[in-house]
Amino acid sequence: MKNTITYKGYIGSVEFSQEDEVFFGKVQGIQSLISYEGTNASELIKDFQSAVDEYLDSCSKDGIKPEIAYKGSFNVRLSSETHRQAAIYAIEHNQSLNSFIEDAVKEKLLLVRN
Repeated sequence: MKNTITYKGYIGSVEFSQEDEVFFGKVQGIQSLISYEGTNASELIKDFQSAVDEYLDSCSKDGIKPEIAYKGSFNVRLSSETHRQAAIYAIEHNQSLNSFIEDAVKEKLLLVRN
């Protein structure tokens, strides 16, 4: 089961409150809080799409550039020993540390998809 939905490049979480008998979620990967809900899957998707459209319209009216989720830059914390080993590996293979990390992430994603 997939616990995310997508629309116009935005990814939203999908959760369920048994107590309230409602599906709900929020847009992931941005600082702005964009939330939505529905009593069934169709309502949740419709409210998610409406919430994203309202956010984009509001940004446009206010002359603000909308946040973009997962724009390709993030900080990673490693132990100093792992950092050292990764840097040495990258140097020995004539790579930047950034390209080594990107390759490692891509390799792991291929493994989990297969």
